[in-house]
Amino acid sequence: MAMIQTMRWFGPEDPVSLNNLRQAGCSGVVTSLHQHPAGLVWPVADIEERISMIEKDNDKLSPLHWSVVESILVHDDIKRGLSSREKYIETFKQTIRNLAACGVYTICYNFMPVLDWTRTDVKYPMPDGSLALRFVWEDIALFDICILKRPDAENDYTPELVKRVWEKFQQSSADQIQHTRDSILMGLPGTDESFEQESFKQILLEYKRDIGEQQLRQNLYYFLQQVVPVAEEVGSRLCIHPDDPPFPLLGLPRVVSNEQDLVSILAAIDSPANGITFCTGSLGANPANDLPGIVQRLGNKIHFIHLRSVTKEAGTRNFHEANHLSGDVDMYAVIKEICLEQHRRASNDEPGISIPMRPDHGHVMLDDLQKKTYPGYSAIGRLRGLAEIRGVELGIERALAENF
Repeated sequence: MAMIQTMRWFGPEDPVSLNNLRQAGCSGVVTSLHQHPAGLVWPVADIEERISMIEKDNDKLSPLHWSVVESILVHDDIKRGLSSREKYIETFKQTIRNLAACGVYTICYNFMPVLDWTRTDVKYPMPDGSLALRFVWEDIALFDICILKRPDAENDYTPELVKRVWEKFQQSSADQIQHTRDSILMGLPGTDESFEQESFKQILLEYKRDIGEQQLRQNLYYFLQQVVPVAEEVGSRLCIHPDDPPFPLLGLPRVVSNEQDLVSILAAIDSPANGITFCTGSLGANPANDLPGIVQRLGNKIHFIHLRSVTKEAGTRNFHEANHLSGDVDMYAVIKEICLEQHRRASNDEPGISIPMRPDHGHVMLDDLQKKTYPGYSAIGRLRGLAEIRGVELGIERALAENF
């Protein structure tokens, strides 16, 4: 009763090939049609073409299948609650229908304004010589106040921090400033495009003008009330990804950061089609989140799992991505609760017994240090993570089998 082992694949341009995923032991592929920007319908022909790519060698090699869509992008007009949101909600609905018609039913999405996941350093050196992703609150403040110069940005930070970042900025080299800027303005996963600084600043100001936390929350609930009935009708499972990092930044609100947020989202429309992407890294960066407890209490709504660990730096909001069995996430306890949830589903003859899981992110190591890959998505670091997770899961399942 193992989790379905998957990895994220960014399509034909991804330097990590489908055969690499096979050799890692995956049976599932997590992918998206990144060529389609937010707000456009995914045509059936394009979905079928992606399925054909994934399954092309299934007759002669270990079979692969498109297990999870990550992600259909939610247009910012929906998040901002503009009148134009209605047409973008309709395109989202049609994409759900088109995916279901092609046999793809699990859809991960997020409701983070403007940015996807945010890091201030995508090449943070680890003691073993590998490279990790890192988030430093001081560097976010430095970018916000000294580089971006967002109006009134200083009001979002303590006076002591503002003083420190100006001192750090004045002592930083041009290369250091550029590195911080590039890391934060990095585009969506799966693209090489970055935000242009001034247009990015303008988008932040528009959000500041239009909505705060409560309005963003209501806009999310409205979106769900429109799209979840369509997903339920065609047998799809929507699963929202938590905010990363799980707290406001750059003046942008966050509304998917803790267990109470997840409970409220599930209550907004009670449906088997309204579920969660359980990401241990995103939720794990918030020290208040009880990860095993969230699986215990909300496990029946978990449709997709991201397993990774973070090390939180004491007394700060800083964290870096640890190896999968290191850091502050108790991966053994989390995986044990996931296994128990799968056994519960099996004993009640419920659908979705085996939950698709991917090892999220991974350090750049070994030969990948000499290759260009998408940040967080090199092959060998994720392979190490998947191997470690697979071993933990096997041990837990053997122990559970003795008691069932």
